[in-house]
Amino acid sequence: MICYHCGCDLTEHEFCTNCGVDVASYKVVISASNIFYNEGLEKANVRDLSGAVASLRQCLKLNKNHVDARNLLGLVYFEMGESVQALNEWVISKNLRSKKNLAGEYLKLIQNNPNKLDNLNSTIKKYNQALLYCYQDSADLAVIQLKKVLSMNPKYVQAHLLLALLYIRFEEWAKAKKELERVLKIDTNNTRALRYLQEVSGVIGDSDSNSKGNSKGKSNAKVSKSNIISDDSYQYQSGNETIIQPMDYSEKKSLQSIWNLVIGIIIGFAVVWFLVLPAKIQNEKASVNDELRKVSEQLDVKTATINELESKVRSLETETSDLQGQLEGFVGSGGTLEDVNNLLQAARIYIASPEESVKIGEYLEQINPHSITEESSESFTSLYSLLLREVGSDIGVKYYEEGMKHYKAGDFEAAVEKLTKAVTYDASNQDAYFNLGNAYRKLEKSGEAIEVYQKIIELFPSSSIANRSQSYINDLKEE
Repeated sequence: MICYHCGCDLTEHEFCTNCGVDVASYKVVISASNIFYNEGLEKANVRDLSGAVASLRQCLKLNKNHVDARNLLGLVYFEMGESVQALNEWVISKNLRSKKNLAGEYLKLIQNNPNKLDNLNSTIKKYNQALLYCYQDSADLAVIQLKKVLSMNPKYVQAHLLLALLYIRFEEWAKAKKELERVLKIDTNNTRALRYLQEVSGVIGDSDSNSKGNSKGKSNAKVSKSNIISDDSYQYQSGNETIIQPMDYSEKKSLQSIWNLVIGIIIGFAVVWFLVLPAKIQNEKASVNDELRKVSEQLDVKTATINELESKVRSLETETSDLQGQLEGFVGSGGTLEDVNNLLQAARIYIASPEESVKIGEYLEQINPHSITEESSESFTSLYSLLLREVGSDIGVKYYEEGMKHYKAGDFEAAVEKLTKAVTYDASNQDAYFNLGNAYRKLEKSGEAIEVYQKIIELFPSSSIANRSQSYINDLKEE
C-alpha cells in the first residue's frame, strides 16, 4: 500500500514515514476496497456474476483507481453480454494505468477484430429494437428479434431474461424455463432469473396432476318367471303381484283381462292429458319466461359493458398518443437510442484511431446535451466524459479558428456560434472566451458580453485578459 500524498510505501504506522500525513482512515478504506475485490473475484470464479458485479462496484466506490477491479468488472460485464459497460471499464482502466495493464490487451483483441465490434454493435441495436417492439405490444416480433440477438451473442443475460418474460406472457412455460436455466448457467445466482423460475416451476407443478377413475359395480337383475306348482294350476308374476291361476282358466276370463288392459291404457292416457300435460306446459312457460328475463338482464349488462369499453377505448387512445410521444423521445431524431449509437461510434473510432479527434467530435456533437443528465446511466456519462476529455482540446482549437475567421470577416453572429462551441470543448482557452465576449459586445448584447467577461475573471483571475475584461465590464455598465 502506498501513500496517497507522496506515493511512498506505507508501514505499520498510522502516518506516512516519508511525508507525515495521517493515513489511518485511508488504510481502512483501501483495505475494505480490497476485501470487496477479493469477494468479487471469488464470486466470479463460481460464476455468481451478478454478485461479482455488486461487490466490484462497491470496491470501486471506495477506490475508483483500483485497476484490477475495473478489469475484472469489464470481464464480468463482457461475459454477461454487456459489451458497452465492459468497454467503458477497460477504457477508464487504460487511462488510469497506460502501461502494463491487461485492459490494453482486451481492447486490442476487439480492435484487431472489427467484425467482433460490429457484431456487438449490431447486437445492441437488435436488442433495442426488441425493446421497441415490446413497447409497441408486438411481442411476436420481439421474440424473433431476441432470437437473432442470442444467435449472435448467446451469453446476453438481459436478452435471455426478456425472452423468458415474453414466453411467460404467451404461457409457454417450458420454453420460459429453458431460457431461465440458460441464464443460470451463465450467472448461477441471478436474482431475477431465480424469481422467474420459481413462478414458472410453480405453474408447471400445478398442471401435472393425475386423475383417478372410479369403478362401477354391476347390478344383477333378478327375473322371476312362472313356475308350475301342480298339475292343475300355475303361478306367474304381474308387476309386484304374484298370481296363481288354475290350468283350466276359461277363455272368457282371458278376454276380460284384455278389455281390462285396454281400459287401463285409456284411463292412463286420460290422466296424462288432463293432469300431467297441463302441468308440464305450465312449467315450460315458466322456464321460457325465466330465460327471457335472464336474456334481458344480460342485454342490460352487455349494454353497460359496451359503454364502459368505449370509455376505456377513448382513454387508451389518449394514453397511446402520450406513449407515442414518449417513444419518439427514445427512437426519434436526437432520441436516447440514437445518442447511444453515436456514443458507440465515437468509442469505436477512439479505440481504432485515437488521433482522429475531428471524426470523434462529429459523433459527440450529434449527442443531445440534454441527454447528459443525472438520469443518464453512469456508464453512458462516464464514457461520454472520457471521450470529451480526450478530444475536447483538438475540437476546441478547430472551432476557435473557424470562429476567428468569422470574427475578422465581421460576421459576429457566426463567430458567437463557433466560439461558444470552442469554450464548450476547451474551457481553458482564454482567447476563445475573450473574443466571444468581444463578439457579443460588437452585436451590442451587453448582458451576454458582461456574463462572458465575468466568467473570464473567475477562470483566469491573474491574467492580463482578466484586467481587460474588467475594464470592458465597467465601460458597458456605464453605457
